[in-house]
Amino acid sequence: MIVSEPSLAAPVAAQAPVQPPGLDDPSLYYSRELSWLEFNDRVLEEAIDPRNPLLERLKFMAIFSTNLDEYFMIRVAAIKQQIAAEVHRRSNDGRLPEEQLRAISERLRPSLERFIRLLRYDLLPALEREGIRILAYDELDESRRAELRRTFEERIFPVLTPLAVDQGHPFPYISNLSLSLGVEMYEMTDEGPELHFARVKVPPSLPRFMPVDAPGGQKHYVLLEDAIAHNLDALFPGMDVRASYLFRVTRDADLDLQEDEADDLLRAIESELRRRRFGEPVRLEVEARMPEHLRAMLLEALVLGDVDLYEIDGLLGTSDLWTLANLERADLHDAPFTPAIPKRLVGKPDMFAAIREGDILLHHPYDSFDPVMQFLEQAAEDPHVLAIKQTLYRTSGNSPIVRALTQAAENGKQVAALIELKARFDEENNIHWARTLERVGAHVVYGFPGLKVHAKVILVVRDEPEGIRRYVHFGTGNYNEKTARTYTDLSLFTCRPELGNDVTHLFNRLTGFSKTSVYDKLLVAPTTMREGFTALIRREAEHARAGRPSGIVAKLNALSDAKMVQELYAASQAGVPIELIIRGMCELRPGIAGVSETIRVRSVVGRFLEHSRVVMFVNGGNREVFVGSADWMGRNLDRRVETVVPVLDPALAETICDDVLSVLLQDNRKTRWLCSDGSYVRRKPHNGQAEFCAQEALLAKLAQPEVAIELAEPRA
Repeated sequence: MIVSEPSLAAPVAAQAPVQPPGLDDPSLYYSRELSWLEFNDRVLEEAIDPRNPLLERLKFMAIFSTNLDEYFMIRVAAIKQQIAAEVHRRSNDGRLPEEQLRAISERLRPSLERFIRLLRYDLLPALEREGIRILAYDELDESRRAELRRTFEERIFPVLTPLAVDQGHPFPYISNLSLSLGVEMYEMTDEGPELHFARVKVPPSLPRFMPVDAPGGQKHYVLLEDAIAHNLDALFPGMDVRASYLFRVTRDADLDLQEDEADDLLRAIESELRRRRFGEPVRLEVEARMPEHLRAMLLEALVLGDVDLYEIDGLLGTSDLWTLANLERADLHDAPFTPAIPKRLVGKPDMFAAIREGDILLHHPYDSFDPVMQFLEQAAEDPHVLAIKQTLYRTSGNSPIVRALTQAAENGKQVAALIELKARFDEENNIHWARTLERVGAHVVYGFPGLKVHAKVILVVRDEPEGIRRYVHFGTGNYNEKTARTYTDLSLFTCRPELGNDVTHLFNRLTGFSKTSVYDKLLVAPTTMREGFTALIRREAEHARAGRPSGIVAKLNALSDAKMVQELYAASQAGVPIELIIRGMCELRPGIAGVSETIRVRSVVGRFLEHSRVVMFVNGGNREVFVGSADWMGRNLDRRVETVVPVLDPALAETICDDVLSVLLQDNRKTRWLCSDGSYVRRKPHNGQAEFCAQEALLAKLAQPEVAIELAEPRA
């Protein structure tokens, strides 16, 4: 659907006056939960787009499914907890928890149908044309069936544990996200045939896609659950197996830490991880042919209702599509690329000398993440480095970052690492790294029960002839060299004294009893960030009212804080042009008369996950740019430790505006406009425009750095 671009013009005084609602009116907010589902639909659109390579389309299918699993485990689980606790508080958009749950169910079902049709009628046939097939058991010839039977007997049968359900056997525990076969069978008794039911878990320890012989280098698979279903006679000898039906349960997986557990956070996290697998059920997925009486039995056993039941007419557990999406077929993937090393760092192994020459900016994944690792590795070995302090939220499984910190501690340097144990679904990994660092004598801080430490900061303290100098790295993303190849993020290196001083105070607050809440340059949550951004937005409104140049461009992952939305509405009413690039959830409704007429919201979903957070204020012509770790959500502003840093080098601020914000504002291929009703429409070229994909343009510039990206002037 081609739409005209939303206008950013200020309200026209000659028009009939419009009496806007109060800025806290629920009609001005779109449901956070439904907005997230809209985002996941944009992921699904990338799977639909035939311009994307086939296995990349399958990757987006896996991302859609993985996202949805986490959504139920966290967001839907939280709503169910509110219902169980009889919480009657309405959300920003005016819904009660029960109403949110029904709205989610109604909104999601058409998306699931779209997903299933795409997989069945488009992607699986396309894979088959490329020699990649998922075969039904009935499609196997006799020799391959015989081979599969031998595999079943030798490798699968010993792992299976059939669990009967009857008066002597209560309904078994169904683990989170596991696939199960519900089996109906008959036993002949003196009174006649007696019906029985059993559950067989599809073992996650075995490959779900079982390779079978295929001609000419093709890749053919049989699903593990299909192999089990067609060999159930081996599990139930003497019984007449009638049928089996696949189902899958999703459980609450959020951690629930009590304040009285704060004295030993590490032990509390480990205890909660053990409890996580026993969380309350929140979703039941069943294959379409499962009869009603079995559905009713499962719902009753799991204490779920019809709103929680999702019928899937196709493959269940589609997050497992990662297996196929990761197949090594270069012709079916995006073209590979080599991240660049900035010219300032080429042939200069001394990171400290380079930073002393001036601040350094990296734009990942177009710029390599290697300088970040080089910075830490050099600090670990440099005899003049006295101390290294770092926050760690998520990192890779075999992290060179942690190895560098370990080496630094072994070299006698003071190492302090604040490792966030509550980083969702990375808790076990972070516990491992915390203990690794403790064993070599590093000072490890685990974070705090009431706050997550989400800031991305490294501080290196170095003894130099001129005295102590502090080198700092600020990031918008995690210290993870693997995701740095697929997430767009910014790295800023500096040795400016005022920023080093702020970061020193920040770490003293994190590791000690410092009560510092005043920073010279940094915006720090939960102490100064909310009021800092509020003041900056209000300053733009004052500029607009005074007739001075004004404008805001904000690139964020999510916007769901009602107070920040109200500040943007008030700025729009003052005439401030506002461009928002919000990848995911957005509760703000643009284009409402008298409220948000000067606000446009777009989302860019493409090959790379747009993850960097950048905010630019026109400020009467004296432009200011900020980068950091925080989105405009209540959790980031009030319940997390976050940092946002001003980009003080004018040339780097200009680079961010030109190579990040302006490029994204021009995108007309991967951009979707947010409409005032909460829906999104795809932006397309019009009036003779050429198609422009921001990420592809930046990759092209990477291949030919001397070629500039030609852009029109952004509107704000």
